[in-house]
Amino acid sequence: MTTPSPQATDRTEPVHTQLQYQLAVFARRMEQVRTSGGVGTLDRAAYLLLDRLERHGPANVKALAEALGVDSSTVTRQVAPLVAAGLVGRVQDPADRRAVRLALTSCGTGRLAEVRDGRAELTRRLVAGWPPEEQRAFCALLARFNLAMESYTADQQGQ
Repeated sequence: MTTPSPQATDRTEPVHTQLQYQLAVFARRMEQVRTSGGVGTLDRAAYLLLDRLERHGPANVKALAEALGVDSSTVTRQVAPLVAAGLVGRVQDPADRRAVRLALTSCGTGRLAEVRDGRAELTRRLVAGWPPEEQRAFCALLARFNLAMESYTADQQGQ
């Protein structure tokens, strides 16, 4: 069942109301695509953890938590099934032999690539009819929105 959504040109509601609604619909539809197996079965948290480990290498729980804007207990809870699935492993910290870091395994690298490729293909399909300049503009605006959200979240945590 699809939810009707107001068009971007609907001027009867303030743009902020329309935008928050569109973001909510987007989040729900992405979750529907994920759970239907359309782009893989990694949830958002797992995807972001694996992506972070691939891009920045092994890290301890505290560093991952700081980078992802969550607390350490959340990372610990989210990483447990990834370790159990063999996507993430524990490696010795070279700076402190008593400490461990989390690292992407080769299985994790392959799974992340598979999911990333699926998501990229879905994105290509969804914007295929858009002119390239609109695709770039949407990407730039979404990145700007995400940065504003990141700053807002950081400010809220600092209070």
